[in-house]
Amino acid sequence: MIAVAAPSVASLVQSVDWVAIAPPTIAAVVALVVLVADLFVAEHRKPLLGWISVAGLAAAALALLPLIGDERSTFCLKGVPYDACSYTADRFTLVIQFLVLAGALLTALLSVSSLKDAKKAGRPFPEGEFWFLLLSSAAGAALLPASRDLATLVVALEVASLPAFALVGLKQGDKRSSDAALKFFLSSVTATAVTLLGVSFVYAATGSLHLTRVATELTHVDGQLHTLAQAGVALTLVGFAFKTAAVPFHFWVPDTYVGAPLPIAAYLSVIGKAVGFSGLILVTVVAFPSYADVWGPALAALAALTMTLGNVAALRQQATRAYSAVRLLAWSSVGQAGYLLVPIAAAAYSDDPQKSIGSTLAYALMYAAVNLGAFAVAALVARTKPLNRISDYRGLYASHPLAALALGFFLLCLAGLPPGIIGLFAKVTVFSAAVDAGMGWLGVVMAVNVVIALFYYLQWTAPLFRAPEGEPAVHRASRPLTAAIALTAVIAVALSGAPQMALRFASTGLF
Repeated sequence: MIAVAAPSVASLVQSVDWVAIAPPTIAAVVALVVLVADLFVAEHRKPLLGWISVAGLAAAALALLPLIGDERSTFCLKGVPYDACSYTADRFTLVIQFLVLAGALLTALLSVSSLKDAKKAGRPFPEGEFWFLLLSSAAGAALLPASRDLATLVVALEVASLPAFALVGLKQGDKRSSDAALKFFLSSVTATAVTLLGVSFVYAATGSLHLTRVATELTHVDGQLHTLAQAGVALTLVGFAFKTAAVPFHFWVPDTYVGAPLPIAAYLSVIGKAVGFSGLILVTVVAFPSYADVWGPALAALAALTMTLGNVAALRQQATRAYSAVRLLAWSSVGQAGYLLVPIAAAAYSDDPQKSIGSTLAYALMYAAVNLGAFAVAALVARTKPLNRISDYRGLYASHPLAALALGFFLLCLAGLPPGIIGLFAKVTVFSAAVDAGMGWLGVVMAVNVVIALFYYLQWTAPLFRAPEGEPAVHRASRPLTAAIALTAVIAVALSGAPQMALRFASTGLF
C-alpha cells in the first residue's frame, strides 16, 4: 500500500521558482505593505504611499530582466502522461508582464497628480485603499499571462478585475462614478459566471485543468461528452469576449471610462485589454487548438463587428459634448479591440500561429504606449477643463506646445498615419496576418474601418494647432504628469524609428 501511494504523493510535491514568480509577487507584497503603512502614516504624509507604489511597480518590472532569454516553469505536477505546470515564464509571459507593469507604472504616475488635485478640490480619494487596489489589480494582471491551468487563469482574471471595480467607484459623491462601477461590476460578474461554467464543462469532459493536457484530451473526448466539451469551449470563449470588450459585450465601456477617475480609465483601456486578450490567446491557441474550426470563425466575426461599431460610434462623438474626449477614446478602444482580435482569429487558419499571435502582441505594445500617452494629455487638460470636451483642446499648441505635439503624434499613431510609423506598421502587420490566413474579407473590413478612424482622429488633431478662442488656457503640468507624457512620447517615437523591433520582441519563441 505504501509503495503504491508513494509515487502519487511525490507527484503532488511542487517546487517554487521564486525568480520566475517575482514580478507579480513583488506587486502583491508592495500592495500589502501600502495597506499596512496606511494605518500608521499621518494624513499629510499620505502622498508617500504613492511613491512607494511607483517604486514597487518599477521593482516588479525590473524583476523581468533575469527571465529574459530563458523559459522557467514552477508549480509543476510530475506524473503520467507528462509533467504539467501551472505557472510558466516564457517569451509570451514576459511581453505581457512588461506591458502590464509598465502600463501600471505610468498609471501610478498619472494617479499621483490626480489624487493631489482631488484633495485640493475638496474631494479626496482614500489614498491607502487606492494604491492597494491598483497594486493588487496589477499583480493579478501580471499573473494571468503566466497561468497555464484554467483554475489559475480564472483566479488571476478575478484578482485583476475585482480591485478595478472599486477603483472605478472611488469618486466620492459622484453619481457617474457609482453608476460606472455598478455597470462594470455586473458585466464582469456575468462574464466570470459564464467562464466558470465553461471551465467546469471542459474539466468534466477532459478530466484536467492544465492547458496542455486539456489540448491533448480534447482530441479524443468520449463521444457521449463531445457536446459537453463543445459547450465548454464556447462558453469559455464568450466569457473572455466580455473581458476584451468585444461587441456585443462592450456596453459597459463608455460609461465606465467617463465615470472612472481618468488614470483608471487609462488603466482599463490598456491593462484591462492586455488581461482579456492574453487569457483569450491562452485558451484558444494553447488549450483549444483542436477546436480552431469553432473559435476561428467566431473570433473573425467578433473582430469585424467590434471594429465597425467602435469606429462608427467614435465618429459620432460631438466636440462640444461633455466628456466627449474620453468617450472618443472609449469607443476608439472598442475599435482597437477589433483590430487586436484579427490575428487571434487568423491563428486558427495559419500554418504559423505564433506569427499571428506575435502580430497581436506587437499591436498591443504600440496601442499601450500611445493610448496611455493620449490619456496623460487628457489628464493635463482636465486640470483646467474638467468637462474634457474635444473643443477644449482647441489652441492647446498655443498654451502647451509640447503636450499638443505629443497628443497629435499619439493620435496619428492610432490612426496609422506618418509620422506615427509604429501605428502604420502595426496595422499593416495585423492586415498581413488576416491575408496570409486566407481571410481577405476581414482585411477589407479592417481597411474600411481604418479609413473611418482616420476621420475622427484627424478631427481631434486639427483643433490642437488652431488659434484659441480668446485667451489660451494655461494648463498646469505637475512633474509626474510631465514624466508620464514624456515617457510615452519617447517610447512611441522610438518604436516609430524602429517598428520592426516591436514585432521581433513580441513574436520570437512565444510558446
